[in-house]
Amino acid sequence: MAADLQPHARLDAQALNPAPRARHFWLCADDYGMAPGINTAIRDLIVRARINATSVMVATPSFNRSEALSLGMLNIGAHRVAIGLHLVLTAPFAPLSSGFSPLRAGRFPTLSALLRAALLRRLDKDALAREIEAQIDAFAAAFGRLPDFIDGHQHVHIFPQVRDCLLRVAKRRTPDAWLRQCGRVVGIGRRLADRKGLLLDAFSRAFRRRAARAGMRTNAAFAGTYHFRSRRPFARRFAGFLDLLPEHGLVMCHPGFVDGELRRLDALTSAREKEHAFFASEEFPLLLAKRGLTLFGETPAPQAASQNTAAGPLQRRQRLPI
Repeated sequence: MAADLQPHARLDAQALNPAPRARHFWLCADDYGMAPGINTAIRDLIVRARINATSVMVATPSFNRSEALSLGMLNIGAHRVAIGLHLVLTAPFAPLSSGFSPLRAGRFPTLSALLRAALLRRLDKDALAREIEAQIDAFAAAFGRLPDFIDGHQHVHIFPQVRDCLLRVAKRRTPDAWLRQCGRVVGIGRRLADRKGLLLDAFSRAFRRRAARAGMRTNAAFAGTYHFRSRRPFARRFAGFLDLLPEHGLVMCHPGFVDGELRRLDALTSAREKEHAFFASEEFPLLLAKRGLTLFGETPAPQAASQNTAAGPLQRRQRLPI
């Protein structure tokens, strides 16, 4: 009789101590559209189900309708990836609209010049709004729909002035899209060791408050910044990104294959191939399983952030449009 009771005892134990539910998170590959090698690497990881979001640069020479179709068709039959707009406002790229200022030789300003102008409130707000609208229009023309979310190349979307223009335009043009905030959930030691991250944390606090007032949704937390010339293995660095990452957090990544166009446009080259190799390896899913994390499938949308926290709890679920 004791043997007969053992299966029931096991079932009772499982009921009393269920396995912890895996935490879902976003793994977003930035810079789709910058160069053919980046586009190929990102699509490869989507097919492998190793990433579940990518943000698209529409103001680049390598982005066209064909690249949009190649990405969009991966959602046919099953929703594999959220596709967002990667807002571009820095050199070496050029605006899609007329009248943007400041410009240098017809190109956007450098990152430092844009940041300085934003901090001094010297950007033309009307010109900013026109450029944001132009990039939303270009995305819609290429994909036949609006973006699932909006973020910014080099995090420009959370800069002073830029964030206010983006929130006004997004509230009117893409009210169902969520916006990336870049506030981290890390210990004090790691927080202070990353100067770039500290600046993003400060900008994100203001961005979250404004997004909450506008009723726009944001991700719960953010990770993924690091010094791209670091010799630390990417696998170890990525494991650190997962520390303290809450449900609905977002990790930014930059996978890619190096080609001539990438070398011409960006200093971040070989690190992209290291990221792709890690995400394509079997080490990556094993790490997620060990940490109790999984990528979104039927993607629940981030919810509007409260003004006092990184993000409010999810109160509804939404399947992103196909």
